[in-house]
Amino acid sequence: MSRVHRHRMRVSPQRLFQLAAAALFNGYAAGFQKGKIFTGGSKAVCVPVLNCYSCPGALGACPIGALQTALGAKHHFPFYVLGTLMLFGVILGRAVCGLLCPFGLVQDLLHKIPVPKGTVPRRLDRAARYLKYGVLAVLVILLPAFLVTDTGIVPPLFCKYLCPAGTLGGGVPLLVSDPNLRKVAGALFGWKALVLAAILTASAFVHRPFCKYLCPLGAFYALFNRFSFFQMRLDQGKCVGCGTCEAACPMQVDVTRDISSPECIRCGRCKAVCPTGAVSWGFSCSPGPKAEPDKP
Repeated sequence: MSRVHRHRMRVSPQRLFQLAAAALFNGYAAGFQKGKIFTGGSKAVCVPVLNCYSCPGALGACPIGALQTALGAKHHFPFYVLGTLMLFGVILGRAVCGLLCPFGLVQDLLHKIPVPKGTVPRRLDRAARYLKYGVLAVLVILLPAFLVTDTGIVPPLFCKYLCPAGTLGGGVPLLVSDPNLRKVAGALFGWKALVLAAILTASAFVHRPFCKYLCPLGAFYALFNRFSFFQMRLDQGKCVGCGTCEAACPMQVDVTRDISSPECIRCGRCKAVCPTGAVSWGFSCSPGPKAEPDKP
């Protein structure tokens, strides 16, 4: 039996990490039963992933929501939030996206639906990948920091108008459990539901479209990908150039040329399918990818 077939028959380490993280970050089961948001002390702690504060099961706060709120309130600089994000970025890079993010798990599962898979034309795909940096800069940082309102407080614009994880984890469960909320849900929720439906539908045809093109947290962690302690490594001496790793990569990374690409989410797919064991992952004592020997 081939290495690829054995990989498909067992639960991958990536899936185990994803499931464990989803259970950990959204472990307040009573919240879903009662339609109430958890308000314990852990809500002051930012989790490292996009995970809505308003989700009934959420035990912590979303870092993007907390960053916008702090910038919009203009009372103090969000050192704590940025420090938390930078810590996870330096240690894990975009492994946070590939191994810990519940909305990444949702996209991965939807992509398993047996429908014809599509690919975005390379030129359009490469250009669209920069959109997430624009979302981070404009919606998450610049507008909350500098937009002037009558109240003096700017709403978290990304959460309010775009975030599909918030709609899925917070908006939908709360509306299902509370008929009063359903009565007052208006055009804004309709827009958010449309955004969510579009991204979930696209996920069945294109792998992780939100992560590739729109997620501001993925954009932030991508800035640390080449220097994080956790790295993917390619042993050029073992690589036979078969292209199996690149065919399996959900983010279309050129593994043999740029395994430390900002687009790599450290999901481990390339490692799992490599027929010669040329791909590995792990922590290094110093940030950055470990140099591998060239082929003779």
